[in-house]
Amino acid sequence: MPQNLNKFTKSAALFAAVLITASCGETAPEQENVQDTNEMEQQVTTENSFLEENATKEGVSVTDSGLQYKVLLEGTGKSPAATDRVTVHYEGTLTDGTVFDSSYDRGQPIDFGLNQVIRGWTEGVQLMKEGAKYKFFIPSELAYGPRGAGALIGPNSDLIFTVELIRVN
Repeated sequence: MPQNLNKFTKSAALFAAVLITASCGETAPEQENVQDTNEMEQQVTTENSFLEENATKEGVSVTDSGLQYKVLLEGTGKSPAATDRVTVHYEGTLTDGTVFDSSYDRGQPIDFGLNQVIRGWTEGVQLMKEGAKYKFFIPSELAYGPRGAGALIGPNSDLIFTVELIRVN
């Protein structure tokens, strides 16, 4: 009989925990998964709408991969290859305008290999010449895709970068 009582006590405790969790506004893991999936689908729809509308704006060009860009200032120097190192100033934002990274804010340009960054950057910066300033509208599949990055860049987020190509190293 004590074993049956022990099983009953465990079952009652588990049931009470479920009730308490439900009354506190917590969601069950299955509900969280459904909410996460719905939020991700909404994010993709919102991002697609942004890019579709943006592609029709004056001065915006679209490459075969879906990368969108706008020339803010044409450069006159040399263009980098995908394997070159470059020095750039940049600001990265979400489509809602939230800044997630900026070399301008840090007060220093950055130097990196073009083949060490997201595909949208590798493709876009190769379109530039030294001295140019472009705005890139990068679809999520050319950025971080379904995994996102850091605290601000969620899964399937399209990104906007203003990039100034200072030099090809």
